[in-house]
Amino acid sequence: MISIEALTVEFGGNPLFDNVTYVVNKRDRIALVGKNGAGKTTMLKIIAGLQAPTSGSVNKPRDLSIGYLPQQMQLSDTRTVMQEAEQAFAHIFELQARVDRMNDELASRTDYESDDYQELIDRVSTATEQLTLAGSTNYQAEIERTLIGLGFVRTDFDRPTAEFSGGWRMRIELAKLLLQRHDVLLLDEPTNHLDIESIQWLENFLSTRAGAVILVSHDRAFIDNVTTRTIEISLGRIYDYQVNYSKYVVLRQERLEQQMRAYENQQKQIQDTEAFIERFRYKATKAVQVQSRIKQLDKIERIEVDEIDNSHISLRFPPAPRSGDYPIIADGVGKSYGNHKVFSDATFTLKRGEKVAFVGKNGEGKSTLVKCIMGEIPFDGSLKLGHNVKIGYFAQNQASLLDTNVTVFDTIDRVAVGDIRTKIRDILGAFMFGGEAADKKVSVLSGGEKTRLAMIRLLLEPVNLLILDEPTNHLDMRTKDILKKAIKEFEGTVIVVSHDREFLDGLVEKVYEFGGGRIKEHLGGIYDFLEKKKIESLRELEVTTKQQPKVVETKKSDNKISYEERKELARRVKKAERAIAAIEEEISNIEYAIDVLEGKLATPEGAADMQLYDEHGKLKKQLDDAMTRWEAATEELDMLNDTIKSDS
Repeated sequence: MISIEALTVEFGGNPLFDNVTYVVNKRDRIALVGKNGAGKTTMLKIIAGLQAPTSGSVNKPRDLSIGYLPQQMQLSDTRTVMQEAEQAFAHIFELQARVDRMNDELASRTDYESDDYQELIDRVSTATEQLTLAGSTNYQAEIERTLIGLGFVRTDFDRPTAEFSGGWRMRIELAKLLLQRHDVLLLDEPTNHLDIESIQWLENFLSTRAGAVILVSHDRAFIDNVTTRTIEISLGRIYDYQVNYSKYVVLRQERLEQQMRAYENQQKQIQDTEAFIERFRYKATKAVQVQSRIKQLDKIERIEVDEIDNSHISLRFPPAPRSGDYPIIADGVGKSYGNHKVFSDATFTLKRGEKVAFVGKNGEGKSTLVKCIMGEIPFDGSLKLGHNVKIGYFAQNQASLLDTNVTVFDTIDRVAVGDIRTKIRDILGAFMFGGEAADKKVSVLSGGEKTRLAMIRLLLEPVNLLILDEPTNHLDMRTKDILKKAIKEFEGTVIVVSHDREFLDGLVEKVYEFGGGRIKEHLGGIYDFLEKKKIESLRELEVTTKQQPKVVETKKSDNKISYEERKELARRVKKAERAIAAIEEEISNIEYAIDVLEGKLATPEGAADMQLYDEHGKLKKQLDDAMTRWEAATEELDMLNDTIKSDS
């Protein structure tokens, strides 16, 4: 579908990519991985056509639709959420306007027998058919389903986008991209502004409804659940693995070991050859052999070893001063802003040494409760800190508190104590400040770099209560592993606000769920919590977070549905099952027709036949429509089955 051939990119004479070649196939799910600066974002921009390579080419069909979600983008604030999302269907509105204009023309004309009039009727019929194929009747439901999937509620739809934070506006842009149903999606860190529930919905969407996907992400659980192929960029080359990320890590380690053995063997060969040349350089009887060895040395293609992996570095917190047995005791804590209640009646106790997670949708009060604990905002109820509690707090605004006039190294040198001072450069390297980067002034760092530097500084301060608000957003996977290991070995108490399931897995032993104005305690790790909640789709999440269970004192028999109602439910279940089977058969037939057509388009004759491209576009629209109907039918079947189960 997309062929990348002999791609070379140079910056200032230094190669970022060197003669890279690979193919992206239909329905590929590719994770693009590599260290920061390896060229992942550049690769996405080149495929999207936003950046030209130094040499080489990206070949793709003329009608191929590519959608690109960058990490940062310019956002419009002139419309409501719904109006902005509707921009994904601008082609439908334009087509509808054209049909309306032609119908108006038909109504005003009286030359019914003329060829021109008949031609106008044909154009109206064709445009109307195109409008139907484009999904003009169901786009509204598709928009609502996508916005809700990404965490919005219906009351948000008519709010101006200007009222939302940058993270929520990025969700709107992601919704528009998904609604446009591109053949290929290029996603650069799509989970940075999503919570766990929205990430799970996006996983399901990309796995079941998207075409080809190429994504860059530091969320290991997300890319493991979505991708089936991993392309690593390293030292200007690519390594293509037909497996997901977890399996790639194992295979990569084997490759690195083989690479190191080959490198060591080659170095020995080079040293032996150089020793021979040096030994016999001035002996006339060995002149021929010496020249032969010199030529042999020149011809050797030097093996490069991949970037040094700093993940073995063991970062340890300074010993935590002993606090009281209960660092935090909350009793009936609540917070409201005017008439808006964020949460109420939060009652819990943290024991010394516990590591807990705050999870839930954005805006449900996680960061607000953290601010209450820090004493930054007033609140209702009682919140007591235990004896000798010393808090280390990491939030996104920590970066703004750094001294911009000193270097990266000096920033850490000021807070490091003891033996850790001898390892400052190793620690900086593990957090992507290796080499000359350690001597940069803080003032020239990017926002993400400042955030990482603030994290390092926090990790070296002697505290006994760590509060980390989304600590992994700007860290790559190896660096997250270093941080996670350090927190696990930390002897103090830890609160982590995060949407990164893999980071939380094995780290926390208790989860506090924020939702619907309440905070609920769940014992066990993050996956225990998710299993209990059975969060498999946003529809289930909406039920659990927006509709609090009501306690009704009734006899069990009062909740039973009648025999006739059960019979009607069973009839509707069978009808829904038949409808799903019929749609699945329709989808299979359409996909087969698309495969046959794409086979024709792959030939020189087919590639020149514009009618085949039109037919291909119609089939793709039919497939999208069928997938939408299948999703609605399966949701209906699930609801019917849930009703029956709840009665049994």
